[in-house]
Amino acid sequence: MDVISMTALANAQAATARNAPSGRAAHTVHGGSGHALRQVIMALAARHKLAEHENPGEATLLVLSGLVELATSTARATLAAGEYVVFPQERHELTAIEDSVVLLTVVSRAG
Repeated sequence: MDVISMTALANAQAATARNAPSGRAAHTVHGGSGHALRQVIMALAARHKLAEHENPGEATLLVLSGLVELATSTARATLAAGEYVVFPQERHELTAIEDSVVLLTVVSRAG
């Protein structure tokens, strides 16, 4: 059993995002190729975004720190640290209102 400090990982990804031209950084905590479940810690520097994209499967978002906006063509939600949302089954984008770190959990659709 591997124990991971999410706090340390979040802090490291936040520092990387602040220094990255894209304003973001991500690290797969669990899963990936060959797994249905994937968990990714993603950091976005303030005013940077994950551009609009399709929902890759059943997914949730937990804000670990900061403030983000999740937007679709029909709705917007502002989420703060400790808040959780199930992704809508439509195209969406995620924007950091301030430096933020989120935990994204996805169960991929069967290929």
